[in-house]
Amino acid sequence: MLSKLDQLANRLVELDELLMHPDATANMDSYRKMTREHAELGPLVALYRAYQDASGDIATAQEMLADPDMKEFAQEEIETAKAAMARLERELQTMLLPKDVNDERNIFLEIRAGTGGDESALFAGDLLRMYTRFAERNRWQVEVVSASESDLGGYREVIVRLVGSGAYSKLKFESGGHRVQRVPATETQGRIHTSACTVAVMPEADEVEDVNINPADLRIDTFRASGAGGQHINKTDSAVRLTHLPTGIVVECQDDRSQHKNKASALKVLAARIKDVQLRAQQSKEAATRKSLIGSGDRSERIRTYNFPQGRMTDHRINLTLYKLDFIMDGDLSDLTNALAAEHQAELLAALGD
Repeated sequence: MLSKLDQLANRLVELDELLMHPDATANMDSYRKMTREHAELGPLVALYRAYQDASGDIATAQEMLADPDMKEFAQEEIETAKAAMARLERELQTMLLPKDVNDERNIFLEIRAGTGGDESALFAGDLLRMYTRFAERNRWQVEVVSASESDLGGYREVIVRLVGSGAYSKLKFESGGHRVQRVPATETQGRIHTSACTVAVMPEADEVEDVNINPADLRIDTFRASGAGGQHINKTDSAVRLTHLPTGIVVECQDDRSQHKNKASALKVLAARIKDVQLRAQQSKEAATRKSLIGSGDRSERIRTYNFPQGRMTDHRINLTLYKLDFIMDGDLSDLTNALAAEHQAELLAALGD
């Protein structure tokens, strides 16, 4: 670890010199990359220098041990410096953990009603509101890409695009089965019902071309949109259905009046789904050798239960139960997302030690 930190410290010095050069801004793309790298390395190297200072303090204090008048003071200095080094080493290990290349990406969030009929669709609407409120708290932009509403409200399926810094890093552990236990509005006997929805969180591809979609592999169907939108939306073939023949992935978009815009949106979702399939295949290999919060890629895996009568939410992967369901459904997810991120970090640290 120390040799790598020495290399990174030297790199920071090199970046300082490059950024101070009169011609540094001649190539703005290169300049931006260097400033980003400098911003990432700065805190890490500052920690490393503090670690080196603590190590130097120990060496100095050990020289003082031979002096009877300074021995007690020197021993205190050594203990203090050793404790600081242990703490700094843990922090450095955490900062050196491999970064998820998708963490800063925007995401497509897909919610599908599952078992439970109309109640499941209503719960899908509640989940959408929960994530939308969380996005608002983070000052992210929310764009509805596609929505299939149910008769009693809620959604059979809804896809939204969340645009904001670190969107994937905060919500990547939300993929899986979400179960709800409550008395449905349609229940006359007051009985508690259990229903479920599935959630998929997919990082957005930088460009559709990055996923290498061959036009020959696509079947494109256009049809008249249904639902809200007035007469115009039902009189033109503005809705678009894309079928990716090699994978069988189907995407429909009909929320815009423009066929061109619906096709562009559908292509973005398709690219994200193909990227997601590739990501899940990779995660499945990892899950075969160690537990992973992101899981094996099986979307049917139940990850969480929302129990309304008891006002609690339980995440089954980390055995976390929070008795603040009203706040959670209003988008207060920070306790949950932080706990999931901390557990994932602990997994990565454990894997480094294997």
